[in-house]
Amino acid sequence: MTGTRRADPASPRTANLAAILRALRAGPLSRTQLAARCGVGKSAVSGLLAELAERGLVRAAGVLPGNGRPSRLVELDGEGAYALALSIEADRLSAVVTDLAGHLLAEHAETVDVAALGLQRCLDELAHLAHRVLPGPPVGVAISVPGLVDSAAAVLRFAPALRWRDAEIAGLMAARLNLPVEAIAVDNEANLGALAESIEGAGSELFYLSGGTAVGGGLVSGGTILRGARGFAGEVGHIAVDPIGERCSCGRTGCLETKANLAAVLRAAAAPGDPLHDPALGVEGRVALLKDRIRRGDQRAVTAVHELGVALGVALSTVVDVLDPEVVVLGGYFAELGDWLVEPVRVELAARPLGHARVVPSELGLRAPLRGAAHLAAERLFANPALFEEASV
Repeated sequence: MTGTRRADPASPRTANLAAILRALRAGPLSRTQLAARCGVGKSAVSGLLAELAERGLVRAAGVLPGNGRPSRLVELDGEGAYALALSIEADRLSAVVTDLAGHLLAEHAETVDVAALGLQRCLDELAHLAHRVLPGPPVGVAISVPGLVDSAAAVLRFAPALRWRDAEIAGLMAARLNLPVEAIAVDNEANLGALAESIEGAGSELFYLSGGTAVGGGLVSGGTILRGARGFAGEVGHIAVDPIGERCSCGRTGCLETKANLAAVLRAAAAPGDPLHDPALGVEGRVALLKDRIRRGDQRAVTAVHELGVALGVALSTVVDVLDPEVVVLGGYFAELGDWLVEPVRVELAARPLGHARVVPSELGLRAPLRGAAHLAAERLFANPALFEEASV
């Protein structure tokens, strides 16, 4: 790739290269279609595509069907442009590699007790996973974490489930992966779930509600994550849903999180000592067991999940009133229970004057944050296509 010109990240040409790449993210397009979508002349598009092809980022994709002179299509290539997505959960570390088009190339996960490992050993394990799945240098890395994230600084400010505070994850991982710190993004898992849903089909105006060891949310408007002044927007787990409920870790009473975190729902669904509480099963195993019991008519399990749906609906009615999303997506373990949660949530929303948002379970399920992290990692190249040349040298 030594013949490829270097692009100034701030130049108009780089902006046009990036616009072409982003337009192709939705699928193959002709030069005429690209010119219209990107606001660039057709002759300029030809030159931009030639440069992107030289970099190995686009390729021919047949012709556009129709009468008259056939229009040649182009599509994303970038098979060697690796986006690395990493995830830290309370009981699990995961690594995924995708190409520029979002196709899964490799993945691996390990069950661990992250809080017991501590920050440094956990990141050692995460780096080991990354090296295991990466076929070559990544163009970008994004890390999903369950907590309050200062995304601009790539610092995890507070994660109760991990017992971490002010963890400079980007810098620590950059040293372990031998990458510049600016190549690594860190974001809240609910934000990344929302990003994945907005890119992969749920819509560009959505609120994503994530269920796990904690409860969080992510808001996307116009295809962009809305973060708030400090980057902490979406913390719906502390909306009060029961004024006489349990005391929350935040110091208040009856927060959604006291009723909707996975451990609380499993306690409501089964007595102590029941296999539902076995951490060795992991989140997926315990939720699968809970679903099986609901299908078999276990009344305690049925009641627990119905009450969860009511609590989610009460909290989401506030979210819908304030934010007016087009669609509410139930993510995390809520998605796995969608068959039983969607209806009670809809009933609660319908009882409010502004409760007109659609409610759907995430089709990406528990994998949504990792998918979002892969998109965020690839975004570094979409913003500056010259990086692929640098990563490939």
